[in-house]
Amino acid sequence: MDKFANVGWPEMLLMALIGFVLVFVVLVLLIYIMKAMGWGFTRQKKAAKATVQGAAVTEEHDAISDQEIAAAIITALKLYKSNLHDQESEMLTINRIARAYSPWNSKIHGLTQVPEHK
Repeated sequence: MDKFANVGWPEMLLMALIGFVLVFVVLVLLIYIMKAMGWGFTRQKKAAKATVQGAAVTEEHDAISDQEIAAAIITALKLYKSNLHDQESEMLTINRIARAYSPWNSKIHGLTQVPEHK
């Protein structure tokens, strides 16, 4: 116990400060190491997916036109509707709309109104 009797407050506070600083520095380093590892892993996954699926998707998409996709959808809907119990009109139309705005995807309508201050 005699060796600890000579340790004063300044040495204890310095040791505590060094411990706190060391812990925070190590935590910050771990954060950057984890971010770098995550970036590296996602980059490798994206590169692997692009090489495997890239050639097949581009060749397949180039071979099928938009009109063929629409025809396939219409055929599937007609076959589905013909198997239903109720007989309804089986005329299906698909119209392309040039406008991109829709009130359903507008976020301004979901916000509450700010009250007026007088």
